[in-house]
Amino acid sequence: MEAKAIARHVRMSPRKVRLVVDQIRGKPVNEAYALLQFSKKGAAEPVGKTLRSAVANAQVKSQDEGAVLDVDDLVVREAYVDEGPTLRRWRARAQGRASPIRKRTSHITVVVDTRDN
Repeated sequence: MEAKAIARHVRMSPRKVRLVVDQIRGKPVNEAYALLQFSKKGAAEPVGKTLRSAVANAQVKSQDEGAVLDVDDLVVREAYVDEGPTLRRWRARAQGRASPIRKRTSHITVVVDTRDN
């Protein structure tokens, strides 16, 4: 049973989020929860929310099919981060100049699947 969740326009740079996502890829869901809960990275919060959403989607999908799903059997099959739109801002610099500031955003995708696949 495969289920997916996507968090779009997360106000965090993809490079920072990928550090967290790389840690949970391929892990059982309960182990991924533990890693995210004790991670010091700020990106652990939106990644954890996306993971919980994917698990909830899997539970709803299994209920619709009339099957019983045990959360302990779920594994993070895929987890990746794409770059979202960049907000462009300007910062005042010396001698009347301006320099750009790029506020980057991310799209986080988490796919969970049962172990036996």
